[in-house]
Amino acid sequence: MQLQPEKLSQHLKQGLASSYLGSGDEPLLVQEAVDAIRSQCRAVGIEEREVIDVAGSDDWQQLLHSAGSLSLFASRKLIEVRVPSGKPGAEGSKVLQTYLEQDSDDVLLIISGKIDKQSLKSKWYTALDRCGVVMPIWPVSATALPGWIQERIQARGMTCERDAAQLLADKVEGNLLAANQEIDKLLLLVTEATITIDIVMDAVADSARYDSFGLVDTALRGQVAQALRQLRGLRAEATPAPQILWALAREVRSLAALQASINQGQSAQNAMQQQGVWRSRMSWVQHALQRHNTATLARLQSLTLAVDGAVKSYLPGDPWVLLEQLVVLLAQGRGGSANTARRA
Repeated sequence: MQLQPEKLSQHLKQGLASSYLGSGDEPLLVQEAVDAIRSQCRAVGIEEREVIDVAGSDDWQQLLHSAGSLSLFASRKLIEVRVPSGKPGAEGSKVLQTYLEQDSDDVLLIISGKIDKQSLKSKWYTALDRCGVVMPIWPVSATALPGWIQERIQARGMTCERDAAQLLADKVEGNLLAANQEIDKLLLLVTEATITIDIVMDAVADSARYDSFGLVDTALRGQVAQALRQLRGLRAEATPAPQILWALAREVRSLAALQASINQGQSAQNAMQQQGVWRSRMSWVQHALQRHNTATLARLQSLTLAVDGAVKSYLPGDPWVLLEQLVVLLAQGRGGSANTARRA
């Protein structure tokens, strides 16, 4: 069955389903939904959790092995399957259908990237829809973001004026992780019951501190040396590599999707509007598209997978070195030099 993310809490109070699919490109919303399901599992006594990161077709067999193995410590377990691409492929589709046909007490949680329209009609997706809960998590639009911010603040016991929420929305430009961080800072800094626009202007001023999304914008502008300094600053501030990767990988996927639309005859302007690119970022994105081609975008996507593998230790390499290569290639495009990261 289809479930809207805002209805998840109410659904979980009524009991756990046997399987869940949480999909989307909004890391904050996906993470919060996944955390709610994990929390409910613990509340009903499911303490054991097994994580399967799908990097290739062979990895899918781990799901059937896990389903068939008995735990020494618990009668039920939570099995998490992570599919960043949102496409399980032929082998994954077959395994998922086989798993769902079995009678299992375990809870299956699939965490994936955005599911494309074609996959919504696939056998694996319709099987999940029939047997469990599918929860597509959509981005918050520019017009809806101020209301989202107000609701988020209200849930924390305060209120926020519409103008103040709009100012926050303009500042973060659609980045929900950044919006949530700004809300957290506000609630720590202010004592008033209502957040006004004056409070936002005073308490949430632009800062020189590095952030992952500022890094992405710097790379989009083609500023290689500055982007590398920001990346190294993030590392010095102990920012987790996966958090930086989320921001970079999302931008890479967006650029690849935009280029695909342009290759099909759509204008860059229309493609960016359809993809929801913020007006203030359109010129940066367009310049980035001019620097890149199919080969460099494919290389960027390969690098994001390499970083993910290095972070999770299923592929060799230093994730920070790979992140530097990713940032340099994103900033330089097809005309770059491999030695830039070492010189900067």
